[in-house]
Amino acid sequence: MTTILLIEQILNGLQSGIMLFLMAAGLTLIFGVMGLINLAHGSLYMVGAFAAAAVAAATGSFALGLVAALIAAAAAGALIELVVIRRLYDRDHLDQVLATFALILVFSEGTRWLFGSFPLYLDVPAALSGPVTLPGGILYPAYRLLIIGVGLLIAVGLFALIARTRIGIQIRAGEADREMIAALGVDISKLYTLVFALGAALAGLAGAMVGAIQSVQVGMGEPVLILAFVVIVIGGIGSIKGALVGALLVGLTDTLGGVLLPLGFGAFMDQSAATSIGSALASMSIYILMAGVLLFKPTGLFGEG
Repeated sequence: MTTILLIEQILNGLQSGIMLFLMAAGLTLIFGVMGLINLAHGSLYMVGAFAAAAVAAATGSFALGLVAALIAAAAAGALIELVVIRRLYDRDHLDQVLATFALILVFSEGTRWLFGSFPLYLDVPAALSGPVTLPGGILYPAYRLLIIGVGLLIAVGLFALIARTRIGIQIRAGEADREMIAALGVDISKLYTLVFALGAALAGLAGAMVGAIQSVQVGMGEPVLILAFVVIVIGGIGSIKGALVGALLVGLTDTLGGVLLPLGFGAFMDQSAATSIGSALASMSIYILMAGVLLFKPTGLFGEG
C-alpha cells in the first residue's frame, strides 16, 4: 500500500467516524439524561436523509435540504417524545425496547408510503463535487472534507453547549439527579423534549450528509444505529467525549481493517480468498475492539464507575 492510499483511507475513516459521532452523540445524550433505550434513533437518521433529498430535489438547493433535514428530524423527535416516549420513562427497558422498535416499523412504512420503495438520490453541490489537493499531492473529495470539518465544528459546539451554558448545566444535572433539578424548579419535561429534539436533529443531519454519498432508502438508519450503540459502549454511556473518541476509533478500525486485512492475507493466498477472509474479519474488527475495551474498562473509555 502506498503512503497516499493509506492517508486517503485514514481520511475516509475520519469521515465515517465523524458521521457516527453525530448519531452516537444524540443517542448517548438521550440515554444519559433520560435513561431511555431508543431503537428508533436510526429512523430519525432516515427522516433527515429523506427530507434533505426531497427538499433539495424540489428547490435545487443542497443547503435548504440540510436545513430541512435538521427541522424535520428535530420536529419528528420532539413529536415522538411528546406522544410516545414520555410514557416510557418510568417503564422498564424491555417496554422501551418494544415501543421504540414499533416506532421503527411506523417510520419505515410511513416513509415507504410517502416516497415509495425506490431509493432517492441527493446530489453533491457542484462546488463540492471535485477533489481538493492536499499537501503531498493527495487528491481527496471536497465533500468528504466538508463532512469532517462540519462534524468537528459540531463536536466543539456540543462540548461548549454542555460545559458552558445554562442548558448544558441542566443536562449534566439531569444525568446525575433528575429529581433534584426538578425540585429546584427546572421543567424536566421541557428539558427532556429539548434533549430528544437535539439528538434527533444531529441524527437527521448525519443522514442528510451521508445521503449525498450513498442512496437514500427505507431502512438505511438501522445498520448505522448498531454501530452507534457500539460507539457509546466503547466511549462510555453519557459521555460526549467518549462518543467522539469511540466514533473515531470505530470509523478508523472499520475502514483501515477493510483495506489492510485483505492486503495482509493476500501475501499467503490468492487474492479472491484473501479479499473474502479479510473483509469478513474487517467486519468483525469493531466488535473485537469493543470486547477488548470492555475487558479492561467495563464502563467504556470515559464512562463513570
